[in-house]
Amino acid sequence: MIAVVGSLNLDLVTSVPHHPVPGETVLGGDIVRHPGGKGANQAVAAARLGGEVSFVGRVGDDDDAEVMLSAARDQGVDVGHIRRTSGTPTGRALIAVSPQGENTIIVSPGANSRLSAADCAAAADTLGRARVTVLQQEVPDEANHEAARLSGGTVLYNPAPAVTGAELPSRVDLLVPNRTELAALAGLSSTPETLDDVSAAARQLRRLGVGAVVVTLGGDGVLLCEGNAGLHIPAFPVTAVDTTAAGDSFCGALAVGLAEGRSLEQAARWAAAAAAISTTRAGAQPSLARREETEALLAQGALGESLPGALD
Repeated sequence: MIAVVGSLNLDLVTSVPHHPVPGETVLGGDIVRHPGGKGANQAVAAARLGGEVSFVGRVGDDDDAEVMLSAARDQGVDVGHIRRTSGTPTGRALIAVSPQGENTIIVSPGANSRLSAADCAAAADTLGRARVTVLQQEVPDEANHEAARLSGGTVLYNPAPAVTGAELPSRVDLLVPNRTELAALAGLSSTPETLDDVSAAARQLRRLGVGAVVVTLGGDGVLLCEGNAGLHIPAFPVTAVDTTAAGDSFCGALAVGLAEGRSLEQAARWAAAAAAISTTRAGAQPSLARREETEALLAQGALGESLPGALD
């Protein structure tokens, strides 16, 4: 079983000819509403790929709450530990998507910001039984810290979005950042671009007590840093339409792979295939991959470039 502790947001998505700069107004397309939120996306991603998933989170007391709960239930996610929050709206995300499929996102947390350590303590039995517990930074640190403490399995932490001053839980078995989040955690003044720079930043985090690090690199694939070596897994060749939720797809799929007993490398390849598929469709949860198509893309193969000694 996989436990996801995290956010639920109703996504309001519009297309734009280009992302505006400060002071600029651009005309977008019609707004489309999709269920989203990093936690909910990760949970649905895992469930669609065959995982048994339980969710710990909060929604508001508005109409959006039932939209979010129904969407999760319909995908087979156990919502028994999602609480309604009186006098508070359900989280929302405002998403603009360019013709190249790149997105900018503004999140209004709403009820997500009320998730507490007590909520996680109430789900202690579920967290204790989980083979993998998935966490991210769209909910308060106190909830993540308590969930990590109570987890009976692997703690997978996705430090997204990059939040200034956020503290990693005392136990992180697997850290899954992108380049921007890696730079924020490592205290870098600029985003690492080369594989050597990414490896160096990952090495810095591992010295702080983090277990393995898997860095998602968008169209450049994935860098897996485990033990004293690294492995670069190239991206699967697809035509991207919308990258929204690609990282969430990766995390959910990675959790399923690990829960099923795959090695970290095998699980990362599986997750890279699922994430690639998600970029070929619009939206967050509507884009998430299913097991059969993920297996089919994975069967095409993706060679890995070993980086021996990259973390020595």
